Amino acid sequence: MTNRMSRGEFIALVAMMFATIAFSIDSMLPALPEIGAELSPNDMNKAQLILTSFVLGMGIGTFFTGPISDAFGRKPVIYGGVALYIFASAVAWASSSLELVLAARVLQGLGVAGPRVVAMAIIRDLFSGREMARIISIAMMIFTLVPAIAPLLGAGVIALVGWRGIFVSFILFASVIVIWMATRLPESLAPENRRPFRLPLMITAVQEMLSHPTVRLSILVQALCMGLLFTMLTMVQPVFDVIHDRAESFPFWFGLVALISGSASLLNAALVVSLGMRRIVTWALGLQILITGGVIVLNMMPLSPDVSFAVFVAWQTSIFFMAGVTMGNLNAIAMEPMGHIAGMAASVIGSIATVLAAAIAAPIGLLFDGSITPLTTGVLIMCITGFGLMLHMGRIENRLPA
Repeated sequence: MTNRMSRGEFIALVAMMFATIAFSIDSMLPALPEIGAELSPNDMNKAQLILTSFVLGMGIGTFFTGPISDAFGRKPVIYGGVALYIFASAVAWASSSLELVLAARVLQGLGVAGPRVVAMAIIRDLFSGREMARIISIAMMIFTLVPAIAPLLGAGVIALVGWRGIFVSFILFASVIVIWMATRLPESLAPENRRPFRLPLMITAVQEMLSHPTVRLSILVQALCMGLLFTMLTMVQPVFDVIHDRAESFPFWFGLVALISGSASLLNAALVVSLGMRRIVTWALGLQILITGGVIVLNMMPLSPDVSFAVFVAWQTSIFFMAGVTMGNLNAIAMEPMGHIAGMAASVIGSIATVLAAAIAAPIGLLFDGSITPLTTGVLIMCITGFGLMLHMGRIENRLPA
């Protein structure tokens, strides 16, 4: 693959690039009550916006990083994104108001879009088809170790130096990644394969993508899957704290759930070559409809607190597991026809899906009323919609010539 980096080291580096996102979100979960109490005491629920503001910035930044990397190469874009991420982390560390923290989180999201999108484009530069999906799945499997321990690390940092110290840990994490990449990973996009950064070319590339029905549908389904995942992330800490009175043990339960659901990527890597990407996504959404419907029914019954908590943890695990067997496949489905414009494709796919997901998750998260009803209802609607879109994708593929 390269003269300097083995495939195993490449997967590990890509996994860490992806993990920057999970670390930036999940390590903040234990800090939400303290941030809300200090910066928004009159409406502590607004602290949830710290998560969705980051996702919004990431979605916006995702649109630009791909075409810039197509024009100037992959590595310079990652350098710039990491620099912005580190600057925004320093601003958030010094902030004295929730509004300034939210603005810094948007900037963090803009910065993290660099490694997020360009890592996917680098994979597409080097691999294709189901082998690309396999590489993504293995990287996702490794990357799940970060969200498994991120809340525990966040809680540890809070105990030692307060919630502001989490932003210092972001700076250190990003610095390790960029130094590793700079010293070990060669540029994957040769100068002769670069596309000039011109607006007409960007418009043409977007039109080509959106004219492809499979790409369109995969973006919409990806937005729904990301939306239900972000909705769970924004509400999981309040559910543990307010409903089940388990705030202190939340990082341990979250880590256990993340570790269990991390096996989804391993399962997907083993099955995707034989079953195919679309079939796995369709089955996963269909199964989640049944699971979430069952949770809604159980939630109407007079369950004991321990049983109610066990039901929620099992459901949370199924949501994370479903994300593990859908996100990589949906990305691969959308990217497969777009190899000649991989950077632009990665940007448009990621940008539209992420902005839509943030727009879905933010209002549902603010509806938290001391029950899981807004969460279960939102997830069920998203799953039903995504399942219907995947069935439609199957019908379109069946009509295409072999």
